[in-house]
Formats: sequence, C-alpha cells, structure tokens
Amino acid sequence: MHFKLIIAFVDSNKTELILEAARDKGATGSTIISQARGEGLKHNKTFLGLNIETPRDVLLLLVEQHLSRDILEIIAQAGDFECNAQEGIAFQIDVEDALGVVHQIQALTHTVEEKI
Repeated sequence: MHFKLIIAFVDSNKTELILEAARDKGATGSTIISQARGEGLKHNKTFLGLNIETPRDVLLLLVEQHLSRDILEIIAQAGDFECNAQEGIAFQIDVEDALGVVHQIQALTHTVEEKI
C-alpha cells in the first residue's frame, strides 16, 4: 500500500469540520499542530503594533494514495479555501515509506480494493 501525506493549514475554528469531512472520505487519523502562524500574498494589518491574526492549525493526514485526491478536495471544500484567499491551503506529497501504520492498512484494505 502506498501513502500520501496531506498537509493543510487551516483556521483553528474550522479544524473539527475539516477533520470530520476528511474522515468521511476515508482518512483514518490525523496529527494537529496548533498555534501556527502564516502569511499570504498580503501582510496582515496591525493595530498598535500588534498583528491581527486568527489562530491556525496544521493538519497532517497520512492517507492511502487512491483516497488522497478525494480527501484533499473535501478538505478544500470544507475549509472554503477557494472562496477566500485567507482561508487556508492544503497540498499532498508522496511518502516513500511509513512505519506504524499496520492498523490503518488493515482498516483500509477493503475500502481501497473497492476503489480500485
């Protein structure tokens, strides 16, 4: 089984909604890194020298490659990424090797066989 790592930078108030949508599409788990900071095309405005930023989370999802595109698209949809430039970003990268995923492989075997 081959995996992709989906990395998403999202507003923390949308994390649970995005993770629920990803699970519905076949994601078997995630790692959340809280309190990330980021900047898009335009620098955020400041007020009295303080940055006005919404808290961000970084979501890491190791997913089976046949499910990855559907999960990536549902993350973007649930997070409204295409509606507003400041909502978030998600991308996937290839994973050459992974350990500690035996239980995920067992859970995914039937789902992936149906997909193929």
